[in-house]
Amino acid sequence: MSSFTITDENELDKVAKFICEHHLHNKIFLFYGEVGAGKTTLIKKICKYLKVEDNVTSPTFSIVNKYTYANNHIISHFDFYRVENIDEVYNIGVYEYLDSSKFCFFEWPEVANEIFTDKYLKIFIRVNNSKRIINIV
Repeated sequence: MSSFTITDENELDKVAKFICEHHLHNKIFLFYGEVGAGKTTLIKKICKYLKVEDNVTSPTFSIVNKYTYANNHIISHFDFYRVENIDEVYNIGVYEYLDSSKFCFFEWPEVANEIFTDKYLKIFIRVNNSKRIINIV
Protein backbone atom coordinates (compact mmCIF):
# COMPACT_ATOMS: atom_id res chain seq x y z
CA MET A 1 0.00 0.00 0.00
CA SER A 2 1.13 3.53 -0.77
CA SER A 3 -0.20 6.53 1.09
CA PHE A 4 -0.19 10.26 0.39
CA THR A 5 -1.41 13.19 2.46
CA ILE A 6 -2.08 16.31 0.43
CA THR A 7 -3.26 19.76 1.39
CA ASP A 8 -3.49 21.35 -2.05
CA GLU A 9 -5.01 20.22 -5.35
CA ASN A 10 -1.68 20.80 -7.12
CA GLU A 11 -0.15 18.08 -4.95
CA LEU A 12 -2.35 15.59 -6.80
CA ASP A 13 0.18 15.85 -9.63
CA LYS A 14 2.69 13.83 -7.59
CA VAL A 15 0.03 11.22 -6.82
CA ALA A 16 -0.91 10.94 -10.51
CA LYS A 17 2.75 10.67 -11.46
CA PHE A 18 3.29 7.93 -8.86
CA ILE A 19 0.28 6.00 -10.13
CA CYS A 20 1.42 6.30 -13.74
CA GLU A 21 5.02 5.35 -12.95
CA HIS A 22 4.18 2.37 -10.72
CA HIS A 23 0.71 1.09 -11.56
CA LEU A 24 -0.01 1.36 -15.28
CA HIS A 25 0.31 -2.41 -15.58
CA ASN A 26 -3.08 -2.33 -13.87
CA LYS A 27 -5.75 -1.37 -16.34
CA ILE A 28 -8.69 -1.21 -13.95
CA PHE A 29 -8.67 1.57 -11.34
CA LEU A 30 -11.35 1.83 -8.63
CA PHE A 31 -11.75 5.23 -6.95
CA TYR A 32 -13.46 5.33 -3.55
CA GLY A 33 -14.34 8.47 -1.60
CA GLU A 34 -17.17 10.66 -0.47
CA VAL A 35 -18.73 13.38 -2.63
CA GLY A 36 -16.16 16.12 -3.19
CA ALA A 37 -13.19 14.02 -2.07
CA GLY A 38 -11.37 14.54 -5.38
CA LYS A 39 -11.93 11.35 -7.35
CA THR A 40 -12.61 13.10 -10.66
CA THR A 41 -9.83 15.61 -10.04
CA LEU A 42 -7.31 12.80 -9.53
CA ILE A 43 -8.56 11.09 -12.67
CA LYS A 44 -8.05 14.38 -14.55
CA LYS A 45 -4.47 14.50 -13.29
CA ILE A 46 -3.80 10.91 -14.35
CA CYS A 47 -5.28 11.65 -17.78
CA LYS A 48 -3.10 14.76 -18.04
CA TYR A 49 -0.03 12.65 -17.25
CA LEU A 50 -1.12 10.19 -19.99
CA LYS A 51 -1.45 13.16 -22.38
CA VAL A 52 -5.20 12.89 -22.89
CA GLU A 53 -6.28 15.86 -24.98
CA ASP A 54 -10.03 15.43 -24.47
CA ASN A 55 -11.91 17.36 -21.82
CA VAL A 56 -12.01 15.06 -18.78
CA THR A 57 -15.27 15.45 -16.86
CA SER A 58 -17.31 13.41 -14.44
CA PRO A 59 -19.68 11.06 -16.27
CA THR A 60 -22.29 11.31 -13.51
CA PHE A 61 -25.19 11.54 -15.97
CA SER A 62 -23.79 9.62 -18.93
CA ILE A 63 -22.29 6.88 -16.67
CA VAL A 64 -19.27 6.50 -18.98
CA ASN A 65 -17.02 8.94 -20.85
CA LYS A 66 -14.30 7.90 -23.26
CA TYR A 67 -11.05 9.76 -23.76
CA THR A 68 -8.36 9.28 -26.37
CA TYR A 69 -4.63 9.28 -25.69
CA ALA A 70 -1.42 8.15 -27.47
CA ASN A 71 -2.14 6.67 -30.89
CA ASN A 72 -5.91 6.58 -30.42
CA HIS A 73 -5.91 4.35 -27.35
CA ILE A 74 -9.07 4.70 -25.27
CA ILE A 75 -9.64 5.32 -21.57
CA SER A 76 -13.15 4.62 -20.25
CA HIS A 77 -14.19 6.68 -17.22
CA PHE A 78 -17.23 5.48 -15.27
CA ASP A 79 -19.25 7.13 -12.53
CA PHE A 80 -21.69 4.82 -10.74
CA TYR A 81 -22.98 7.46 -8.32
CA ARG A 82 -26.47 7.44 -9.86
CA VAL A 83 -26.52 3.70 -10.55
CA GLU A 84 -29.09 2.06 -8.30
CA ASN A 85 -28.24 -1.62 -8.64
CA ILE A 86 -25.82 -4.10 -10.13
CA ASP A 87 -28.17 -4.87 -13.05
CA GLU A 88 -27.57 -1.37 -14.43
CA VAL A 89 -23.84 -2.07 -14.37
CA TYR A 90 -24.34 -5.32 -16.26
CA ASN A 91 -26.59 -3.55 -18.79
CA ILE A 92 -23.80 -1.15 -19.83
CA GLY A 93 -21.67 -4.16 -20.75
CA VAL A 94 -19.20 -3.78 -17.91
CA TYR A 95 -17.48 -7.10 -18.63
CA GLU A 96 -16.65 -5.99 -22.17
CA TYR A 97 -14.83 -3.02 -20.69
CA LEU A 98 -13.11 -5.10 -18.01
CA ASP A 99 -11.93 -7.64 -20.58
CA SER A 100 -10.81 -5.06 -23.14
CA SER A 101 -7.23 -4.58 -21.84
CA LYS A 102 -7.87 -0.84 -21.96
CA PHE A 103 -7.74 1.61 -19.08
CA CYS A 104 -10.96 1.84 -17.09
CA PHE A 105 -11.43 4.30 -14.24
CA PHE A 106 -14.44 3.63 -11.98
CA GLU A 107 -15.81 6.19 -9.53
CA TRP A 108 -18.26 4.90 -6.92
CA PRO A 109 -17.52 1.22 -7.65
CA GLU A 110 -19.26 0.09 -4.44
CA VAL A 111 -22.50 -0.67 -6.29
CA ALA A 112 -20.60 -3.31 -8.27
CA ASN A 113 -18.20 -4.66 -5.64
CA GLU A 114 -19.17 -8.22 -6.50
CA ILE A 115 -17.56 -7.93 -9.95
CA PHE A 116 -14.40 -6.10 -8.87
CA THR A 117 -11.73 -8.48 -7.66
CA ASP A 118 -8.58 -7.80 -5.68
CA LYS A 119 -6.52 -7.71 -8.88
CA TYR A 120 -7.80 -4.21 -9.59
CA LEU A 121 -6.06 -1.13 -8.22
CA LYS A 122 -8.08 0.50 -5.46
CA ILE A 123 -7.61 4.17 -4.64
CA PHE A 124 -9.24 5.43 -1.46
CA ILE A 125 -9.53 9.18 -0.91
CA ARG A 126 -10.52 10.33 2.55
CA VAL A 127 -11.12 13.93 3.58
CA ASN A 128 -9.73 14.92 6.96
CA ASN A 129 -10.25 18.62 7.69
CA SER A 130 -8.36 20.41 4.90
CA LYS A 131 -6.30 17.34 3.98
CA ARG A 132 -6.86 14.46 1.60
CA ILE A 133 -5.46 11.10 2.57
CA ILE A 134 -5.00 8.90 -0.49
CA ASN A 135 -4.31 5.20 -0.06
CA ILE A 136 -3.42 3.10 -3.08
CA VAL A 137 -3.96 -0.63 -2.62
